[in-house]
Amino acid sequence: MPGSSPGMTTFGGARMDNTMPILLVPGLGGSPRIYAPVIPALWRYGPVTAANHIRDDNLAVIARRILAEAPPRFALAGHSMGGYIAFEIMRQAPQRVAKLALLNTQARPDAPEAIERRRGMIARIRAGGFRDGIEALIPGFLHPSRRDDAELRRLVYEMADDVGPDAFVRQLTAVMGRADSLPTLATISCPTLVLTGDEDNTISNTLSAEIADGIRGAKLTIIPQCGHLSQIERPQAVADALVEWLRI
Repeated sequence: MPGSSPGMTTFGGARMDNTMPILLVPGLGGSPRIYAPVIPALWRYGPVTAANHIRDDNLAVIARRILAEAPPRFALAGHSMGGYIAFEIMRQAPQRVAKLALLNTQARPDAPEAIERRRGMIARIRAGGFRDGIEALIPGFLHPSRRDDAELRRLVYEMADDVGPDAFVRQLTAVMGRADSLPTLATISCPTLVLTGDEDNTISNTLSAEIADGIRGAKLTIIPQCGHLSQIERPQAVADALVEWLRI
């Protein structure tokens, strides 16, 4: 059952010996709900917490706050924006990260056209169009075969409600200002999983392949029939990949 603390959402259960804390970071507009389908497979390998990434509008500050609340050493998984935060954590405290999983994310900074889209989204939200803005994101979030899945759509809206419009604006501001992580890929030396969907229409899987190519020894896993929200679209396949990563 999930519990809460000022910064983290914590999940518990019976665990194996020789375990390690596992820190999960959701994506833009995402909450700990995104990881709920894979939690049962993970908690056997260590205490699981989901980071709070909605309080600040700067990735470096978000990463510092997460590190201040995290265990001394942990396995780190970040989804989408959570991957951007994971890269920042690796810049600030690489010695604290024992293993790294990067889900449906990229190492590149926003291109000018992406920044303009985010500014347009911020304007829409401030004008009262938060729900309409989330609706506009769904075609990029879900695999084409699942865009009309009522349960998945409901979950997207529930996560957005968890975040709220003010925090969503902070998140958009933070990702617009993120650093280019491509030059630092070669400095990552811990066991790394890079996971993506075969039809991620928000962050192309070619950008995940780019990350895997840049990190020595990284494993690239492409989940079939899967879009951007891999943990809720193909939970068993994602859980299997994460368990394999944790067992390295």
